[in-house]
Amino acid sequence: MSERGEQVAERDAALLRERGLRVTQPRLAVLDALERAPHADAEAVHRALAGAGREISVQSVHNVLADLTGAGIVRRFEPERSAARYERRVDDNHHHAVCARCGRVEDVDCVVGEAPCLHAVAPAGFTIQAAEVTFVGVCADCALAA
Repeated sequence: MSERGEQVAERDAALLRERGLRVTQPRLAVLDALERAPHADAEAVHRALAGAGREISVQSVHNVLADLTGAGIVRRFEPERSAARYERRVDDNHHHAVCARCGRVEDVDCVVGEAPCLHAVAPAGFTIQAAEVTFVGVCADCALAA
């Protein structure tokens, strides 16, 4: 592993400990895969790990993603007509743009900045903490191919 790779692994190990999770190779591997491919679904994470020679089952990838999401290390979101996607960009208020043709996902920064980005009339006794917005359109590559 390169020096940079070791530094990233140490940073991730510290983050896992800080959030109350044991440091395991599968967790570090999934975090590394998501660092390299944000907005990946569990199958894509599994393929990336298998391609890198790491032996881990699809079920284990799902379990690790659930643990990381529960600890607030990874964010899970569900674009329409797509498997759940995961990303490491957490603790900020951003949204997503999804290409209706190829499924490509890009981050969209919130113009308001703080959560919730949209202000709705909340039901009595309900406090809104976040709003998830997904913009659907056609990415530049698909538009050129049309």
